[in-house]
Amino acid sequence: MRARLALALLLAAAAAGRAASVRAADPELSRKAKALFFDRRYSEARDAWQAVLRSARGLEADQAAFWIARSSESLGEGERAFQEYGAFLARRPADKALAEEARTNRVGLAAQLYKAGQRRHLDVLTAGLGDPSRTVRYYSALQLAGLGPDVGRRAIPILCRVVAEEKDEDLVDRAKLAMLKVDPQALACVQSSVKAEGRPGPPTGDARMLRVRIFERTGGHAKVSINVPMTLAELLFKSLPEEAKRDLRRKGYDADNFWAQLRKLGPTEIINIEGDEGEKIQIWIE
Repeated sequence: MRARLALALLLAAAAAGRAASVRAADPELSRKAKALFFDRRYSEARDAWQAVLRSARGLEADQAAFWIARSSESLGEGERAFQEYGAFLARRPADKALAEEARTNRVGLAAQLYKAGQRRHLDVLTAGLGDPSRTVRYYSALQLAGLGPDVGRRAIPILCRVVAEEKDEDLVDRAKLAMLKVDPQALACVQSSVKAEGRPGPPTGDARMLRVRIFERTGGHAKVSINVPMTLAELLFKSLPEEAKRDLRRKGYDADNFWAQLRKLGPTEIINIEGDEGEKIQIWIE
C-alpha cells in the first residue's frame, strides 16, 4: 500500500514538472519585446525576444525565434539573421504564414550575401525556385535574375510562368525586366505563352527590332548586346537607372520622353552616345 502511495506521489510530481516545463512565458516579456521592435530599438528587442525564447515553449517560442531573426536583419547583420531564420525554420513552426515570410526573407539575405562575395548562399536561392509557396518561388526568381546572367538564367522558367499566369501588371513587368537583364532572347516565352492560351498579347503591328550595343573605351567588341522586339523594348527603358537617365539629359536627350522619340525613328537611324569615360552606346532600329 505504501509502495503504491509513493509511486502515485512520484507520478504526480513528474506531471507537475512537465506542466511547469510547458508553462507559457510571462506575457509581459512578449509585449515588451514587440514594443521595443516597433520602436526600432532592435538590439534591445533581440535581447528581449531571446529572454522569451528561453522561457517559452511551442508557438510562443517559435514566434520569439522568428523575431530574433527579424531584429538581426533590421540591424543589418545579414549573416547572423540568415542563420537565425534557418534556426527558426529548423523548429518546423506550425505558423505557415510566418514560415513563408522567413523563407522569403532568407532568400533576400542570401542574395545580399552572394553579392558580397559569399557564393555558398547560392544554394538557398536556387532551392527557392522549387519552394511550395508561389511567393517564395517568384521572389527567388527575381532575386536570382538580379545576380547576373551566369546564375540568373536558372530563374527563366519561373519568370516565364509569372508572365503567363499572373494578372498583376507590376509583377509581370518586373518579370519581363528581369528576363531582359538575364537573357533578352528568353522573352520569346512571352509570345509563346500568349499564343498557347489564346490571350491578347502586345501589339503586333510593329515588327521592328531595337538593337543596343555598348562598347568599352578600349577594344572594338561590345560588352553589352541587346536585341528585342519594339513591342517589348519599352520595358528596357523602364529599367534604366537614374544615372543613365542623367547621362541622357547631359547629352541633350529628354530622358522622360526618350522612348517616345525613339519609336519615331526610321529603320536605319542610329543614335551614338559617347559616355564621360570614353565608352560608346549605339541604339538603332531595324
